[in-house]
Amino acid sequence: MSVFFSPEEILETIRMIQLENLDIRTVTIGVSLIDCLDSKVSSFCKKIKRKMISRLKGFTEKVSEIEQEFGIPIVNKRLSVTPIATVFNGKKNDFLQIAQALEEIATELNVDFIGGFSALVHKGISPADEALILSLPEALSQNEKVCSSLNVATTRSGINVDAIIKASKALKKVAELSASEDGKACCKFVIFSNAPEDNPFMAGSFHGHGEGDFALNVGVSGPGVVRSVLSRVDEQSDLGKVSEEIKRTAFKITRMGELVGREAAKRLNISFGVVDLSLAPTPLPGDSIAEVLELIGVDRAGAPGTTAALMLLIDAVKKGGLMASSYVGGLSGTFIPVSEDASMAKAVEEKALTLPKLEAMTSICSVGLDMIAIPGNTPLETIAGIIADEMAIGVINNKTTAVRIIPVPGKKAGEMAHFGGLLGSTPIMEISNYSCKKLIKRGGRIPAPLISLRS
Repeated sequence: MSVFFSPEEILETIRMIQLENLDIRTVTIGVSLIDCLDSKVSSFCKKIKRKMISRLKGFTEKVSEIEQEFGIPIVNKRLSVTPIATVFNGKKNDFLQIAQALEEIATELNVDFIGGFSALVHKGISPADEALILSLPEALSQNEKVCSSLNVATTRSGINVDAIIKASKALKKVAELSASEDGKACCKFVIFSNAPEDNPFMAGSFHGHGEGDFALNVGVSGPGVVRSVLSRVDEQSDLGKVSEEIKRTAFKITRMGELVGREAAKRLNISFGVVDLSLAPTPLPGDSIAEVLELIGVDRAGAPGTTAALMLLIDAVKKGGLMASSYVGGLSGTFIPVSEDASMAKAVEEKALTLPKLEAMTSICSVGLDMIAIPGNTPLETIAGIIADEMAIGVINNKTTAVRIIPVPGKKAGEMAHFGGLLGSTPIMEISNYSCKKLIKRGGRIPAPLISLRS
């Protein structure tokens, strides 16, 4: 498939790159490890190293060549693999060895992150799942590039509260082991409902069992571009006009992502997977979802009307992006990560944006409660309750939701947590003092809702 750009589109794209923070957020190659199955951890690690390093050598260099030739910034080069607990059955120490092998692969191939140190536990927990979860604190705190996810709920199976409890225990321990960095290792751990198999974004990326041997997926950016376009829209324009402008902009952003993705796949001789349409903010000035929402018409992100404005934004992004790409997937919509969006973090600091309001917004956004810092002494059951609430939104609405939350050791609500780089900084949010301990201690699985019975 060829993608034609007119001279006017090229000039417009150059302006968006130079002035409006437009970039390709990530090119992520997913790799199946099915053919690496082995009962011995040492042999398994050797097989995955041999397969990935021999086949993907030159990945980052080829993507950098495209970046230079096209003049389009490509921020991250990443890898993801089949969920590890589904392809290896071992003890905790075995999984620590696998995490180390993944780190070595990522380092040798010079990629930013590698995802898929993951387990699918939405209906039950196997011995392999249990061992991987037990290994998470050390695996994430000792390795810089390894990312992990757990899928604990689906619309078809309901919510596995036992898995949520185990995930919460692991999360607390991950934070403790990275206390000197405000629990930063927790930023590489996400808990899902209805996790997609082709998501190029970290920390939740893994290569699903429905995928081929290799697949290249692209995640686009663009909040700064949308913000710039809306800043030029007359304040008297109605919301239909606002939606139309966002749709046109999303189309252009996605066309660029399609072009880069297909060119990278061609040069690497790898199947092109999907373009993920999600608008991904950064801490850079102006590259903010919160500021887009404010231009649509709310005083501050979190004010009444914010959820409606977010719905308009996400719907327009999807409608515009879908027309620009034959294969759209991943999460596709808009991320609202608090620490990674400077204006979102400012809204939290000013108490315009609270946890309950964020939870309401997640019924619409691409993921869910993302990059939220909470007090380090938050009880385990409260963390589990926050996760369970978010999973419930995903399950009942048949959508992907997730939680990436950081209990910051030694800090309380109102203090700042600093993670650095694209992860940004954020005030620590206030958490309800009321407990859900009795609910969480019941354990078991919340049954699937009635809509799961669709045939």
